[in-house]
This record gives sequence, C-alpha cells and structure tokens, in this order.
Amino acid sequence: MAIAIALHLLAAMVWVGGMFFAYVALRPVAGSLLERPMRLTLWSQVFRRFFPWVWVSIAVLLATGFWLIFVGFGGMANVGGHVHSMLALGIVMMLIFAHLYFAPFKRLKKAVSEQTWSEGGTQLNKIRMMIAINLALGLLVTVIGSAGRYL
Repeated sequence: MAIAIALHLLAAMVWVGGMFFAYVALRPVAGSLLERPMRLTLWSQVFRRFFPWVWVSIAVLLATGFWLIFVGFGGMANVGGHVHSMLALGIVMMLIFAHLYFAPFKRLKKAVSEQTWSEGGTQLNKIRMMIAINLALGLLVTVIGSAGRYL
C-alpha cells in the first residue's frame, strides 16, 4: 500500500505541480518578455516536453488509484466519499487533458510549424483556460485527498 500511495502522490505532484509552475510562473514571464512567435514556439516546445509526463502521471494515477481502491480497500463500497470525489474529479481532469492534447495542442503545433501566429494565439488561449480549470480541480483534489476524510 505504501508504494502505491507514494507513486500516486508523486504522479499527482508532477501533473499539478507542472500546471502550477506553467500557469503561475512561466506564463506571466513569457507573456511579458516574448513576442508572439517566440512565445508560441516556447509554449509548443514546453508542452511537447511536459505532456508525455502528464500521460505517464495519468497512467500511474489510474493504476495506483484503482489498485488502492480494489486491492487495498476491497472495493468502492469500502472507501469514503472523499475517494469517490477524487476519482470523479480526476476523471474530469483526465478528459479535459485528453481534449486539450488532441485538439488545441495539436492545432497549436500546426500553427507554429506553419507560422500562423494568430491561430496559434487562439489555440494557446484555449489551452490556458483548460489548464486553469485543471489546476483548480487538481488543487481541490489534492485537498480532498489529503484531508477529505476529516472534512
């Protein structure tokens, strides 16, 4: 159980921490220092390196989460409401990320390669909004996961 919990926490930290860094630290600096072509190219490359880690995090979160629920605790009937909430919100986050990855991120990469900067800006803004939503959900899931049974 300890290994599953540790892996689960590490995967969540990678995903949520990466979103926090990108949204709170990198985004304002890139927006204030870089012109649109360089800013869009930067984000396209940053996401290209970060998103595979998100996919790994999702796989680890699902594997360890379901292992903990079904092997560690004996099924959904034996876990608290906070675990049900974490699972539901986590799945919403995963669906948002999958949409972000296969739609606006794909279009951002295309816009950068074709140097259609206006379209790239539109796609980056869509990605920014989805990351903001997922960051808020990720922080909420973190609180629920760490203190949920006491709330």
